[in-house]
Amino acid sequence: MTAGSGVIGAAASSAITPDVDCNTHRKAVGRRAVASGVSNVKFHRSWSAHGALRCALALSLGLALQAQAASVNIDAASIQDLNLAFAEGLTSEQLVSAYLKRIEAYDKQGPMINAVITLNPDALQAARQLDAERKRGQVRGPLHGIPIVLKDNHDTFDMPTTAGSQLLEGAVPPADAFIVKKLRDAGAILLAKVNMSEWAGGAGICCDVVPPEVARQARVPPGSSSAGGQTRNPHDLARSPAGSSGGTGAAIAAVFAQVGLGTDTGGSIRGPASVNGIVGLKPTNGLLSRGGIVPLSLTFDTSGPMARSVYDVAVTLGVMTGIDPADPLTSTSAGKFATDYTSALKADALKGARIGVARQFMGVNAETDRIMEAAIATLRAQGAVIVDPIQYPKYLIDVKAPLLDAIYHADFKVQIAEYLQQNTGPEYPKTFTDLVERSNDPRGGYRDAAKAFGLKYNASATNEQTDPAYVAAVEHGLPLVKSAMMGVFDQYSLDAIVYPTSAEPAPLIDPPAGAVSAMTPSKSATSFANLTGFPDLIVPAGMTSDGLPVAISFFGPAYSEAKLLGYGYAFEQASKAYVVPKNTPQVASDVVKY
Repeated sequence: MTAGSGVIGAAASSAITPDVDCNTHRKAVGRRAVASGVSNVKFHRSWSAHGALRCALALSLGLALQAQAASVNIDAASIQDLNLAFAEGLTSEQLVSAYLKRIEAYDKQGPMINAVITLNPDALQAARQLDAERKRGQVRGPLHGIPIVLKDNHDTFDMPTTAGSQLLEGAVPPADAFIVKKLRDAGAILLAKVNMSEWAGGAGICCDVVPPEVARQARVPPGSSSAGGQTRNPHDLARSPAGSSGGTGAAIAAVFAQVGLGTDTGGSIRGPASVNGIVGLKPTNGLLSRGGIVPLSLTFDTSGPMARSVYDVAVTLGVMTGIDPADPLTSTSAGKFATDYTSALKADALKGARIGVARQFMGVNAETDRIMEAAIATLRAQGAVIVDPIQYPKYLIDVKAPLLDAIYHADFKVQIAEYLQQNTGPEYPKTFTDLVERSNDPRGGYRDAAKAFGLKYNASATNEQTDPAYVAAVEHGLPLVKSAMMGVFDQYSLDAIVYPTSAEPAPLIDPPAGAVSAMTPSKSATSFANLTGFPDLIVPAGMTSDGLPVAISFFGPAYSEAKLLGYGYAFEQASKAYVVPKNTPQVASDVVKY
């Protein structure tokens, strides 16, 4: 999905007659030739000598290009492709309309992916305004006119932000989240707010650390919420889209928008990216502001981009970086963040890179392992120095789930109250206790008994932030994990570590009684990126024999996003593993003519 890859048809040319001003026309044809991949026609600066001949050549080229239909396929186009098409006449209104048609066809009818909670009624009007700006020569940047979706825990001043809970239905925050405003200012069009695991999994139950009976009563399928219901995986409708950013993962895989935002506290961007077969990035904590995002645990929370190509993730990331005075953690990124990560995207980026293979997180599923072995071979073929295997200390693996669990529950009870008090009206809950009481009040008609149970259980069963265990975990446990993880990178002199993002493909939404899934904290390495604050890039690696995606993770030290994106891009270009889901195939309107 790069420029010149064939996703854009030949550039359109207006009707040409012999009496046009050739000096003007030569410039237009030159631009169209570049957009169409025609690079062997050169126009001299001096238009006087042999002007008639050059004009005739220009006219011939323009007529040849005109004879071919100009179009772009949104299933395959990157933001780079779309910007070339915009330069040749595509409008954002056309692009938004094409995405809206896919949502209409597939979200609430047909396969009923059920990813969208709120559709922006002003999206087309915003597209027209941005088209008018472009026509005046005012282009804000690479996201000008690009449709995006937001996980519904990102504040928007013009649409409700529910965090997936019916308790916040209709709640419109006073302002955009910091990064949402940056996206709007860059010309991105907010197409929809999408479903998520309620409260991003807040007050959920970690089955590794509670009795089985508690886990059973509190089981909420990933990607399900009382506000949005159950989102389905577009590759297999009986399968989970994962959580908590399952709505974003399913929406981007089903081609409901060009880019989406998720949030990640323990793997909540990376699980959905993996099982839906798309690219996702959990960035370094502090690279992106958390201001205006409904918190789960500010110790670990970060937003991050999700898309169908590494390029789109890279260009979106650069737009969102920057210091937010309201979020002190972003000050740690001063002098370390970039505003353009696309310069790192090179086909030979893997050459000479030392890549460690974390085999401790393989061996659960034969199909996942088969695809992972092929991915490792691809990395080696692209010039990477493969260090295989590397070893995580056993105590790190043993401590990661309990450590994460001990901190985020205590954080949620305090931090959700702070958010609610600052961002919602008087009719909405204001404390964690309010959430527990309203969800468990039979008069309220709360739609998720398992979530209500989880909220009530955690009200009394989890630590407070003042508990010595919490203080020890934050002040001693997290620095230990970070230091030990850097020790692994240093021991093997690694640039990045790779592992299967999910130990197995997407599990069933409703598994048979007694079934045990490998999609548990103890079987995944994703939480190390949260415990350390390090970045983790997810790239599709292949499909199982029964049509389910498998992804590879590129995990690196703090602020190594540029390197990871380069590695992921080189792998993506060599593997070409992205697949349009079988339940949301191309429709006629996906090919936009202009």
